[in-house]
Amino acid sequence: MLDPAVASRPVILLTSGTVPRERGLRRNDTIQGHNYSLALTRAGGVPMLAPNVDPELADVYAERADALLLTGGVDIDPDRYAQAPHPELGSVDRLRDAFELALYRAFRERGKPVLGICRGIQLVNVAHGGSLHQHVPAVAGTEQHLQRDLTGAPLQRVELEPGSRLATAFGVDRLRINSFHHQAVDRVGAGLRVVARSADGLVEALELDDDGPDGFVVAVQWHPEMSWDTHPEHHTPFRMVVEACRQRVGAADTAGLGEGRNAATDGR
Repeated sequence: MLDPAVASRPVILLTSGTVPRERGLRRNDTIQGHNYSLALTRAGGVPMLAPNVDPELADVYAERADALLLTGGVDIDPDRYAQAPHPELGSVDRLRDAFELALYRAFRERGKPVLGICRGIQLVNVAHGGSLHQHVPAVAGTEQHLQRDLTGAPLQRVELEPGSRLATAFGVDRLRINSFHHQAVDRVGAGLRVVARSADGLVEALELDDDGPDGFVVAVQWHPEMSWDTHPEHHTPFRMVVEACRQRVGAADTAGLGEGRNAATDGR
């Protein structure tokens, strides 16, 4: 019999990359950094990896998982925000774009929590009608956002918006982060608010402009999965999304929709 404590842990769906295999069998692999799963597991969640498949399946995933984690990866097709490709645009994956946008909408329709990391913040912004800086080094006055230290060490400072979900959870208004991106949020999408900026003014975090139990969307430009084990404060976003799932269960119970986790996971 499954331990009730284990059964009650929320299932967090992670998005993935699709990479052609260069050695051995010539097929495509579904991949994602193991760091995300370790951080979620430590926070009390159960990670589940989703391959990039038909967007029509997004509703099935959203019915069965409790929250969505939009992970890092390749650039988003600029056609999604009505721009021509910049000369420094990197690799894109149109199937991944379509699938993740469908996932985001499906989870939001159900009021389920969403955490975005790196590419994830960009995907959230585009989903809300925003645009991106396609190549940050081409933006005048920007500092280094593609750090050469690849260990994940926090080397950059950001200012957090007082009273935001992130600032409240971190317990500070200023934070050191790592930085591994050449794209960034430009025009902010409708319904989102900027809750962190770097010293050069670039957007470093967004939240949905809704503080209710069904309004949890938090997205950061940095990579907390690379530093949470050496810098414990960066475990915060993973704890936040797991706690958001638990609060949603509690809100459903209080509203008299049933008992336990199933009532908050659409009858799963």
